[in-house]
Amino acid sequence: MAVLATGARGYEPTEYAYGISERVFTAIEFDKLHMMEDRRIQDAGTFVFIQCVGSREPDRMYCSRVCCTHSVQAAIELKEENPEREVIILYRDIRTYGEREALYKRAREMGVVFMNYDLHEKPEVKPAHDHLKVTVWDHVIHEPISIAADIVVLATAIVPNEANEELSRVYKLPVDTDGFFLEAHQKLRPVDFSSDGLFVAGMAHYPKPVDEAIAQAQAAAGRAIGILARKSIGLESTKATVVPENCDGCALCLDVCPYHAISLIEVDTPEGRKAGRISVNAAQCKGCGMCQATCPKDGVYVAGFSLAQIGAQIDAALAF
Repeated sequence: MAVLATGARGYEPTEYAYGISERVFTAIEFDKLHMMEDRRIQDAGTFVFIQCVGSREPDRMYCSRVCCTHSVQAAIELKEENPEREVIILYRDIRTYGEREALYKRAREMGVVFMNYDLHEKPEVKPAHDHLKVTVWDHVIHEPISIAADIVVLATAIVPNEANEELSRVYKLPVDTDGFFLEAHQKLRPVDFSSDGLFVAGMAHYPKPVDEAIAQAQAAAGRAIGILARKSIGLESTKATVVPENCDGCALCLDVCPYHAISLIEVDTPEGRKAGRISVNAAQCKGCGMCQATCPKDGVYVAGFSLAQIGAQIDAALAF
């Protein structure tokens, strides 16, 4: 029994003068310095937020989901502290979904400026003497605009934990193309893995805000408690079954079994020789039928779906 909640980490940018200028921060760094009342932030008059840094690009096509809301909330806080501050958010698509749309409307009412940019015309940030020169193409006037910014905040992508790859190998769990864990079924089993007794929660699954992570953690805990509360767990009857007289130990089914439920063992033949034969772990087998479809000698079948049974069903259907 295990709940995988490895979280995620922030993308470390290499663009927009990050690491070159002391006035360029990631969103998390900005939050910490803002809370500590850092003088660079307290004395700044112009703030520029750049969205989708490392997200929704060829290497990471997914949206990190929390970045837009965070930037809008930070912009509102800056305006509340000092309405004279100029706050500009450079975005590709504002995704303050659900009830968070009210934050976007409030930010607009407070004077926060939103400027759209395209992936092929990303903003440029260059350090100047005592400020940052941010250049962005304005789609309204069709000309580049230069902004003298005191602070630039980068809304960086959320990337999967590096431990996910190793854990997926140890627990034999699937991950998607981006490196996040895949649930058994998006709607029917949203916190379960295909392997029984393993659950996922939080950003190990995909980027999400805190309230969604908490809800998923509660669901995973509920599923785990439901299993732990039982004295015994029954197995379904739909399992792979070996046909000893047909199986010659070719092991083709081992390669295709997605649940690693089949192993190769050595048995004694009636002639007194040693021979290879497959063995099925009933607890791991899900009855998917990949082994039956692959075996060229009818050496294995899924209980209830043998060729004779399927043939009888077809004959009965045709006769009816």
